[in-house]
Amino acid sequence: MKRPLQLAALAAVAAVGGSFALFAADSSAQPAAQAVHTPAFTYAGELTQGGWIRGQAPTGALGARLGDQELVLDEAGHFFAGFDRDAGGQVELVADMPDGSHVVAPITLAPRNWQIEHVNVARSPGGATEAFMQRRLPELARINAAREVNAASDGWRQQFIWPVRGRISGRFGSQRIYRGEPGAYHSGIDIAGGDGTTFVAPADGVVVLATDTPFSLEGYLLIIDHGNGLNSAFLHNSAILVREGETVRQGQPIGRIGASGRATGPHLHWGIKWREARLDPILFTGPMP
Repeated sequence: MKRPLQLAALAAVAAVGGSFALFAADSSAQPAAQAVHTPAFTYAGELTQGGWIRGQAPTGALGARLGDQELVLDEAGHFFAGFDRDAGGQVELVADMPDGSHVVAPITLAPRNWQIEHVNVARSPGGATEAFMQRRLPELARINAAREVNAASDGWRQQFIWPVRGRISGRFGSQRIYRGEPGAYHSGIDIAGGDGTTFVAPADGVVVLATDTPFSLEGYLLIIDHGNGLNSAFLHNSAILVREGETVRQGQPIGRIGASGRATGPHLHWGIKWREARLDPILFTGPMP
């Protein structure tokens, strides 16, 4: 998979005659006599499906949002936001200013060429059994509760590292089409690092879920909250080396690779979510060294 170019943007918008006009953020581009300090969003990241941005809202903003999603601003107005695998087209960053005006910065998201496999067989019929759902529903409740913790962590500000090195055996966004009917896409990245191999935290965070018994699909499941709605999930572990509520640091050993749950062999499945958006881990780390 070709990694999209990292993009950075600087946008400024001012209200003019009831509409919005776009200005360059560099005031030197304006004639000296007409120079103005226009409030602006600044941001940088991966402006593509499964990508993300870190940025800063205009000075003095009362609040900000990406589309219809409210952003969490720190004391200096910094924020994080992500784009789901199926996001596309254009979205807007909007800041609400004290005088009632709005600063708007449009963002165009680049599409991705996903690894799509067309299979000439019908998708397996039928759904989950009642017995399976009796086990599964409590597991889902724990996963959802863990992702609602919103831990106080600054891991979202960091440059992420690979939790382990190894052959990439499954890529984010890949999908099978069964005689025209799409199956679920792969929501993370799989790393075949060897059974029992130790993996580390890709960024600082707080452990919000560390199962002591394997879940039906994920096996031994570990979720690290990096703050600001961003979290990492590590599936199919053979062992978890940290406890719920524990603060972990980037590079700290947190688990061992295994094949627990629904897995065909030992590997680490690493998934990243920002709120409900599923993000591509390789866009946080860059290609594996």
